[in-house]
Amino acid sequence: MQLDVVNQENEKVGTVDVREDVFGGRVNTDLMWESVVHANAAERRGTHMTKNRALVSGSGKKPWRQKGTGRARVGEIRNPLWRKGGTVFGPQPRSYDFRLPKRVERGALRAALAQKVKDQALVVVDVLAAEEIKTKAAVELLKRLGCVDKAVLVDVAVDEKLSRSVKNIPGVSFVASARLTARDVIDARRVVATRGALEKLQEALA
Repeated sequence: MQLDVVNQENEKVGTVDVREDVFGGRVNTDLMWESVVHANAAERRGTHMTKNRALVSGSGKKPWRQKGTGRARVGEIRNPLWRKGGTVFGPQPRSYDFRLPKRVERGALRAALAQKVKDQALVVVDVLAAEEIKTKAAVELLKRLGCVDKAVLVDVAVDEKLSRSVKNIPGVSFVASARLTARDVIDARRVVATRGALEKLQEALA
């Protein structure tokens, strides 16, 4: 399986051979869904909280004696059954992150890239770099490469100047190939990767 390689002027300069089982395999949407759920859960702050009966302000004194009054027995005014009492089993600060098998992560990324190849939304360039830090120049570069909406740029090592140039462009991110996730690929309308990044991804996903 061959993919065209273009330069930053979107002119074809060659081709790159990629494995059919990595970039042309079956698109497993279940793995993609699991990977996105995992990424979203890991980013949740988990700082929500309610007060239980130990944290609600109020006396711990027994309001009346246990027997003989005809009323229901009560231990304290912080009882969850009473108004302004504690909350039973309310949310507490926690981490929503969970372990996802590496095979699932790799499978999800493989499926996401295969979907982009199928949709002809993967652009392979020979190099991704900028001569100066300038957002206007980065916007023109993305337009030449057909990126008019959300896009993710992928390289083996992130070019600092280009990374800072695209930082102010909404929906555009620059990611190192070793840190690319399925959610990054799925969320982008177009994926622009260098030849070196594609080869690294192929080694990791094969």
